[in-house]
Formats: sequence, C-alpha cells, structure tokens
Amino acid sequence: MNIKHARQGQMETELCYFYTDTIHGFRHLLADDTFKMICIDSWKYLTEKELIKIYGYVIMPHHIHLLWMMTGLNGKESPAGSFAKFTAHQFQKKLRQTNVELLMQYQSEKRDRAYQFWKRDPLAIAITSKKALLQKLDYIHHNPVQEKWQLTVLPEDYRWSSAAFYLTGKDEFGIVTHYED
Repeated sequence: MNIKHARQGQMETELCYFYTDTIHGFRHLLADDTFKMICIDSWKYLTEKELIKIYGYVIMPHHIHLLWMMTGLNGKESPAGSFAKFTAHQFQKKLRQTNVELLMQYQSEKRDRAYQFWKRDPLAIAITSKKALLQKLDYIHHNPVQEKWQLTVLPEDYRWSSAAFYLTGKDEFGIVTHYED
C-alpha cells in the first residue's frame, strides 16, 4: 500500500485521511468534557455544511484521531484549518473565563498568534484501501481501552468515540457517516 502523508492544508478533497492532531505540550486539555464538546461542535458545523464526512473519531485527553474526508472548502480555508482555528478560539475564550493560569501555559512566542493549542503539522495519512480504513477505525476505537489510558473497559462505552455508532447505529452527536455509505 502506498502511504501518502500530507500537511493539514495540503489534504485533498474527496480523499479519506487518518488524521491525528495533538494538544501543544501534550497537555490533557481534552480531558475536560467542555473542551471535547468544542471539538464536537466544530465537527457538527462542518458536517452540517457538508464540508466534511467523518467515518470514525475519538477524542482522547491530549489528542484526537479522525477518519475523515473533506468535501469542500470553508470559504478560502480548509475544513481542517477551520476546525483548528475555531477550537483554538473557543479554548481561549473558555480558559479566559475559567482558568487564566492554564491559558497562560498556551501562550505562544509566534508573531501570528497569542496562544497555541494544537501542535504544528498534524498527521494526515491518505487511506487508499478498505483494509487500511478498517485497521485505522479499529485503532481509533480501541484507543480509550489501551492500558496507557484505561478510559473505559469496552470501546463502545466511551462517549467520545464513534465505536458505539458502529455497534448500535446510534450517533449521539449526529456527525458520523458509515464508511460504507
């Protein structure tokens, strides 16, 4: 299988990617459900605007994994860029209201931003076969049960993942498209 890595802004539309983005400094910002919902809200907006299709996801304490396809641009911006920008603004807003001390840990020395919540250059691997898609989907769904995390006993019991959707057909947040659709 030919594996193609891409930068966030270089992902092609109409191609499925295994995508990983990590919180800067590996801080466990996403351990808080409020910040997980910010990610969900962004994905919900992008799916409702038909700019992305999400085939699988998991939100972990300091990173996210997605199997997704971008179907169009959000103005001049890629949906991945829109996701990163929206979530960063919302994280900043929430921390400014609730935990300024934690917000200061995300201060950036870069000229183009005051804070940096996501690491630079998330991983994006083009998925070129059903076998690869299923392997990544399995990996995503089993992330919360790994010994390192132990967030749940069964993958489908972890609320912040698409595992339950593939077992029951229930999509609590209305953001998942079955990979066969």
